[in-house]
Amino acid sequence: MLTATRTRMAGRREWIGLAVLALPCLVYAMDLTVLNLALPAISRDLQPSSSQLLWMVDIYGFMVAGALITMGALGDRIGGRRLLMIGAAAFAGASLLAALATSPMMLIAARALLGLAGATIAPSTLSLIRALFDDERERTVAIGVWVASYSLGAAVGPLAGGALLEAFGWQSVFLLGLPVMVLLLVLGPRVLPEQISRDGSSLDLWSAALSLAAVIAAIYGLKQLATTGNDVQSAAWVLAGSLLGVLFVRRQRRLADPLIDLRLFRAPAFSAALGTNLAAFFVVFGMSLFLAQYLQSVIGLSPLAAGLWSVPEALGFIAGSMLTPRLAERWSRPTLIAAGLGIGALGYVIVANVGGHLAPLVVGSSVGAIGLAAVVTLVTDIAVGAAPPARAGAASAASETSSELGGALGLAILGSVGAAIYRAELPAGLPSAARETLGGAIASSEHLPPASADHLVASARDAFGHALSTTASIGVLVLLTSAGIVLALLRRPARAPVTTPPLPSAPPVQP
Repeated sequence: MLTATRTRMAGRREWIGLAVLALPCLVYAMDLTVLNLALPAISRDLQPSSSQLLWMVDIYGFMVAGALITMGALGDRIGGRRLLMIGAAAFAGASLLAALATSPMMLIAARALLGLAGATIAPSTLSLIRALFDDERERTVAIGVWVASYSLGAAVGPLAGGALLEAFGWQSVFLLGLPVMVLLLVLGPRVLPEQISRDGSSLDLWSAALSLAAVIAAIYGLKQLATTGNDVQSAAWVLAGSLLGVLFVRRQRRLADPLIDLRLFRAPAFSAALGTNLAAFFVVFGMSLFLAQYLQSVIGLSPLAAGLWSVPEALGFIAGSMLTPRLAERWSRPTLIAAGLGIGALGYVIVANVGGHLAPLVVGSSVGAIGLAAVVTLVTDIAVGAAPPARAGAASAASETSSELGGALGLAILGSVGAAIYRAELPAGLPSAARETLGGAIASSEHLPPASADHLVASARDAFGHALSTTASIGVLVLLTSAGIVLALLRRPARAPVTTPPLPSAPPVQP
């Protein structure tokens, strides 16, 4: 005899829990952006080498990307709430260590610890959202808030960091998230549930090491390719990461209790969601490399003005993620995702026709953000919902890893294409620095007679404009192709359960 199960609707406690979960997401995004503002002050105080300065910026993202899969699996074993509390405490401690840094290496180490702690946030918060919200529509709303909190952090981070730098030293930007994490540690145990689905199962340390090494090597190599071009050493890093990734996958197939269950990828909904997520971040990150430079070096805005004109794009992400749940009540997810990709493509069509003006750049990037926010919200919901509750942490970690890889690929591929177009468009006989970057061309012009300087700057700006238009056009093709694939693969039910081996029975949710 079949018995119908009623979906539990969220109450006041669950929505308060969602507000608490938004706090670490906000801080995570802020911490990604505030360091860039503090770099000049850090350089004067700690006097790092150019290599050390780059590692201060990059190590945070590298550690987050490399540790996501491990943290997702760990959360499934020890519980999402416990992992989040451990991560919050570690983040607070590493933030304090960064603020007290007295040498470049100490700050790099603190940033690495911040990255490891930050890697706990996405898998644990998404698995807790899965535990808090049974109803599909309510969970879509919750994930929309989750996406919006990241966008809000990205928008607020530079503004809050700039204000702190004006009033205090560079150390203050690392203390920005400290009170928020303390508040999370106080409120989390009171309002967040705990459900340990796989208590007692061990974490394979070799798999953890392989996933960390594979992702870091691949993303490092891709990022180097974006800055150095066709470099053999960078390509070797990408190849090494790929080989380590193959070893990781082979090991998962042999393990009785793998770090990530590869059978999740047999569900078309799960695979299509991750692929779409990768494509969206490929375009967003790849284009961000050009948009910031265009605002300052072509249109001629100051860094502060360029930052302020970037806020509409962040607001577009917030608006899109908050609007999506309402739209999902009327239209199917495949239709909405394809429409979001189409709106994103429309935004970058506008960007491709910027013509040296500010308005198309701001309007186009904002329209693109609205569409792609809907995409990210829905594909995250599908990826988490397609996996059984016992694998929610691993599924959300896989989704976030696809975001990181997509961003790295976008920076590398679109960055390399744009750089090649920029060099090809420049007239012959220019200084080597001018042929490398637009900034190098502007710097080289300062040593030339006025007429020659004006010609060099105009040529470089035109070449960079062509590079921006071409890369935006590539982004349009990627998004439209992804829309077609989504309609083909996601027509079947998006939330079909994935068959997995029996797992230890889970204790009831604890308050």
